[in-house]
Amino acid sequence: MTVIQFAERQLPHVLRRRATPVLLRLQSVLTAQTDTARSQRMALIAFVIRVVSAGIAFLSQIIQARLMGEFEYGIFAFVWVLVVVFGNLSCLGMHTAVIRFLPIHHSENDHGLVRGLTWTVRVFAMVSASILAAIGFVLLHFAGEKIAEYWMVPLFMALFTLPMIALGDVLDGTARAHGWTVTALSPTYIIRPVLILTFMLLAVWIGEPRTAVTAMTAALAATYVTTLFQFIRITWRLRKNYGRGALRFSILPWMKFSLPIFLVDGIGFLLTNSDVVVVGLYMPPDQVGVYYAAAKTIALVQFVYFSVKAAAAPRFSAIMAAKDDDALAAFAGQAARWAFWPALGVGLCVLALGEFLLSLFGSAFTSGYILMVILFAGILSKASVGPGEILLTMAGKQKLCVALYGVTLAANIGLNLTLIPHFGLAGAASATAGAMVVEAVLLHIAVRRVLGIVLFAFADPRPAHKIAKARS
Repeated sequence: MTVIQFAERQLPHVLRRRATPVLLRLQSVLTAQTDTARSQRMALIAFVIRVVSAGIAFLSQIIQARLMGEFEYGIFAFVWVLVVVFGNLSCLGMHTAVIRFLPIHHSENDHGLVRGLTWTVRVFAMVSASILAAIGFVLLHFAGEKIAEYWMVPLFMALFTLPMIALGDVLDGTARAHGWTVTALSPTYIIRPVLILTFMLLAVWIGEPRTAVTAMTAALAATYVTTLFQFIRITWRLRKNYGRGALRFSILPWMKFSLPIFLVDGIGFLLTNSDVVVVGLYMPPDQVGVYYAAAKTIALVQFVYFSVKAAAAPRFSAIMAAKDDDALAAFAGQAARWAFWPALGVGLCVLALGEFLLSLFGSAFTSGYILMVILFAGILSKASVGPGEILLTMAGKQKLCVALYGVTLAANIGLNLTLIPHFGLAGAASATAGAMVVEAVLLHIAVRRVLGIVLFAFADPRPAHKIAKARS
């Protein structure tokens, strides 16, 4: 039964008449076989997964905060952010390189290169993450006396988690390169948080203390189970598609692409999480817990941007391969609007319920509401230009992205170091929002000058030179 047929049977006549245009468009997105429709389906699937994930993560954070209190919850939040950041950095950009090169090798019917690429990204991720973990163990061993005792065990456990975080990220990229959106996103964004919460509740039920150590134990176990499951599943699908055979390698082009991406993604991840890290360095764990709760509550808005980003990357690559400037400008404009308007609607709803949502963590967490308002302003500014960094990256402008994000990161760190000592948590939120504004402005300028596209949610989607010609 189609969407329209279902509506005809279920909706009253007046509602059916008003809803028909929307339903027709939805049915087109769900059934059409055009490239745009496929990208919209990917965005819709990613959006649904992120909605479910946001709900699961939010519920999990509330329960963990209630179980542990703001002090222990702050320790866990800080350490988990470090795990995610350094686990992603351990991929050395290969989780994005596989998205860039796998469709090319597949279109050339070069299964040997596909097999070699998927093997290489896994090995790179695991080896680099293991090396980073070993360095971390050495540093903790020799610098342990300078670190508060309550950080030590969670940090040691975090280091054991790094290889599986890195492997999960490259498996995610491999699945996204094939358009397997559910396979790519569900392990990290649904299965893992559910398992972390489940293992934590089981641990408390059998009498384990309600501490950050118990929470990190649950997170470590959940990460290993999830990543190994994803590894088996994707390996089976790859063998089904490409069979067994010799591996071929093109290491130099892959690395020339991935290393700048490593810098871009690394700076991007630091931008996303540096506020929590700096707050953790300057302030006690209970304040980290309050900030983390506020940041993650308003971050419910950002799954809109993530969904658009997940769908836009392969579509940008395909359009660029076809060398269709008009189509590229039109799709870039669509991506910006897909990112901005849902983010605005979701954000206003979250702010309307903000104090209530924070109170679910505990009475001490409601002081973080003003932080949500400040951070939302930054999120909207970033959403207004859509996935600009993906557009530049797929156009081969990785070095430019590195420069832009280097400036943004410097602004972020400078603002954090300047504002936090004077304004505390509000200073951290203002620094993060300010960095997002800087990022949006730089991306808008770069895309316009390099690609001739006016990337803005309210702009004309035509290429900049055609807009100027029409005005003249």
